[in-house]
Amino acid sequence: MTTEARIPLFPLGVVVLPEMLLPLHIFEERYKLMIGECIAEDKPFGIVLFDSESIRSVGCTTRVHEVTKSYADGRMDILTRGEKRFVIHALVEERAYMEAQVSFFEDKRESPDDTLAESVAEAHRLLKRMAAMMSTPAPEALLALEDPADLSFAIAALEGFTPAERQQFLEMTSAHDRLRKSVQALAHLLERIQLNREIKRLIGGNGHGLSEIIK
Repeated sequence: MTTEARIPLFPLGVVVLPEMLLPLHIFEERYKLMIGECIAEDKPFGIVLFDSESIRSVGCTTRVHEVTKSYADGRMDILTRGEKRFVIHALVEERAYMEAQVSFFEDKRESPDDTLAESVAEAHRLLKRMAAMMSTPAPEALLALEDPADLSFAIAALEGFTPAERQQFLEMTSAHDRLRKSVQALAHLLERIQLNREIKRLIGGNGHGLSEIIK
């Protein structure tokens, strides 16, 4: 992929990250056309966060990994995988769907520091804790990740993070900082999950003790 390019653009209320899998249901005519062309030409399209008021300037390309279902009217369910991050320089409206002139960027080069191994170890510990809380097997693919960039993006792709949180991770260019912040965010996510479970348990028990939890 070149440093600069014009790419099809899909503004959505979600954020995709590198290597993140994202299922999409394609039903609008313009996006049926866009996705059909991307599949036929095996080319990526860009997903960028749209909050109903504005489009963010930083997004991520994604490629159709699989068409999971096709409908008679041309709608389709697809599974996409995130690839490269980009910055939008200009929006182009010459076709039925929007395009953008973009440049791609990667993380800056960094030397390992003394806290990096600690951050990786803490990430793995929290992932095991999450698996235990959800009564699911430990995520072996995530626990095998040691690279700060890969691990930080994989954590941010977990369910429970808001689009705004993921957008923050998407825009960061320090893999080490992103890993540390993603570990902190994962710890906070686990606290939210635990709190929500406790609230539900107390509500199920007629709310006894609820005032202590929400103080």
